[in-house]
Amino acid sequence: MHILPQLRKLEEKYHDTMVVVGVHSAKFDAEKPTANVREAVARYNVRHPVVNDVNFELWKSYSVRAWPTLLFVDPEGKVIGRHEGEFPLDGLDRVISDMIGEFERKGVLSHEALPFQIEAEKQAARPLMFPGKVEWDGDSGQLFIADSNHHRVLITGPDGDVRHVIGSGEAGNEDGGFGGAVLDNPQGMAAHGDSLYIADAGTHTIKHVDLAARRVTTIAGNGQQSLYRHAGGEGRSVPLNSPYDVALRNGHLYIAMAGFHQLWMMDLEAGTVAPFAGDGNEDLKDGLREEARLAQPYGVAAQNSNVFFADSETSAVRVAKIGDRGRVVTLVGVGLFDWGDRDGAGTEARLQHVQGVAAGPDTVFIADTYNHRIKKMSLATLKVTTVAGTGKTGHDDGAAESASFNEPAGVAYAGDILYVADTNNHAIRVIDLAEQTVRTLEITSLE
Repeated sequence: MHILPQLRKLEEKYHDTMVVVGVHSAKFDAEKPTANVREAVARYNVRHPVVNDVNFELWKSYSVRAWPTLLFVDPEGKVIGRHEGEFPLDGLDRVISDMIGEFERKGVLSHEALPFQIEAEKQAARPLMFPGKVEWDGDSGQLFIADSNHHRVLITGPDGDVRHVIGSGEAGNEDGGFGGAVLDNPQGMAAHGDSLYIADAGTHTIKHVDLAARRVTTIAGNGQQSLYRHAGGEGRSVPLNSPYDVALRNGHLYIAMAGFHQLWMMDLEAGTVAPFAGDGNEDLKDGLREEARLAQPYGVAAQNSNVFFADSETSAVRVAKIGDRGRVVTLVGVGLFDWGDRDGAGTEARLQHVQGVAAGPDTVFIADTYNHRIKKMSLATLKVTTVAGTGKTGHDDGAAESASFNEPAGVAYAGDILYVADTNNHAIRVIDLAEQTVRTLEITSLE
């Protein structure tokens, strides 16, 4: 996912001489079915053919050892190079340009387009497209929906009636008024008073929305994806890497920086941004914040002196303590290759690629994404129990225990109500905690 934007630039530049073929070798069980791969290809707007290597046959035959791995195959079918991990765009650009020049001189290149249909272009028109996150502001009674693949944020009432739309609907990176601002794959949000903060994952920036003036302004990130870890600095001058969620607490914005395997913090008054937790290496390791190791945090929620976060690649829910000498502690989760679907206390419980968290009184609510369930964890006992969802993909309303979801990635707490971004169902679901029912929110008044 993190190299797709870089690959897309090369695909566009060398569209008549280079072909990218994606090979999907799944880590998690939920990533193996071809139907799920097809949804992911559409969600991330992958514009090249992808093969589902469900049994790791291609992985083994090409001796792949890591995600991601790039293999270079010449026009005569020979493997002539390999690169593991993310890459600097300029360096790879020069290598490919040199290769193309050599093969052009040999006369072995074909300039015919490879015929295939792009999955994203098959998607039907609908009010929402792969909504990633959702945010509830109790003071204003407004719901904020990250309509991620429509590149916009909707502001609605609790009944789904659309009041405002933030973003033009085109993908890009431009500040401006509600209708003129351009976003790219907006994800997590945090609301306070007349301010809304957005993690705009596709542009690797943090946006501030002045709700009274109806204006969007970039406050962190220079619009470039950083391929190296750094110490941060003045908000708009530094490159970020896949910010996926934000949480606000006492003038500080906590950021789930998935691409860096870290949590970052922005001092809103000073306008500076810097790492908050994690040394940048991908793993599950507790300890002092600067020494701990995280793995693609996708969701974050702040409450009191705690910053709870969904550590997706370790299928874990963890907490980072605010304050001097704060620590990172794992509440649920065991390691990079340990997951499942099991309720229980602490290390007895198992999740699968959890992507969203929300904090309620003495409880953390969890979007257990690849298990297609919403769960909750008691902070007193660390006991995890299922709130809603059968564990199978579907779009069924009704009693919570028989309702079904499809890769929910975001959850927002609103008292007796939970709002859920049911991503692959292109819907917002409403869970009534008192009645233990689930319904689908009807989006109305949207042109």
